[in-house]
Amino acid sequence: MSGDLLPIGRFARLCRLSVKRLRHYDELGLLSPAHVDPGSGYRYYRPAQARDALAIGLLRTLDVPLPMIARTLAEDDPTAPLTEVRDRQAAELARRRRALDVLERLLTEGLPAPPVTVVDEPARTVAVARDTASIDDIAPAMGRCVARLASVTPAEPAIGLFPLDPTEEFPVALAYVLPSGAEAPDGTRREVLEGGPFATAVHTGPFDQVGLVVHGLLAWCADHGHTPGATTRETYLSDPRTTPPDALVTRVQIRLEDER
Repeated sequence: MSGDLLPIGRFARLCRLSVKRLRHYDELGLLSPAHVDPGSGYRYYRPAQARDALAIGLLRTLDVPLPMIARTLAEDDPTAPLTEVRDRQAAELARRRRALDVLERLLTEGLPAPPVTVVDEPARTVAVARDTASIDDIAPAMGRCVARLASVTPAEPAIGLFPLDPTEEFPVALAYVLPSGAEAPDGTRREVLEGGPFATAVHTGPFDQVGLVVHGLLAWCADHGHTPGATTRETYLSDPRTTPPDALVTRVQIRLEDER
């Protein structure tokens, strides 16, 4: 056995890691000892391994998952795995900030109970662009829909269509009411948007808080014995390019299936 090997206790103190944690990293194949005594099973490490051990400790304090740490240590350029972790953490931070904003609104205004009216909507001929989103990337999906509808000058405000019960990935759509005689552009479909009775309320504020009004509409449907449809309809009454998020006005609607 080489004389430059350090027993696990000394190596642990050098790297500011516990012996238990070093054993765990060995079991995972993340940081294996340089030598294991065949009789006692005692682990020994080379001083040069301290750099990797210190890196593991640092990355764990930053909540980097162990599999990503393994990738970081294995690759010559750690940029890619660390960028993935950074992007994932940024998305989680943004989600938590949105949740905090909603909680602040609930603390100020209480549980949502918006004024609800029943509106008999006419059928509309529309150009529809469709995409797929997750709960954290609705905005990019809707942006792609906007891009596909860029050649249309809508006769009325744009209408977003969303499933009432979104899954991990779910369909989203943006509908532009077509002027008389206009055709749907490439990448979209000409459809008839169903009319009928809709429970209707107005949301003022960021798009990512529309769910508060949806909650209020569903509570109203329950109170009044109505059966809600499977889709929420959002009509964007403000231009997000020129309107601050807190001042955006969105008409939110759910079809009343029992009123057909």
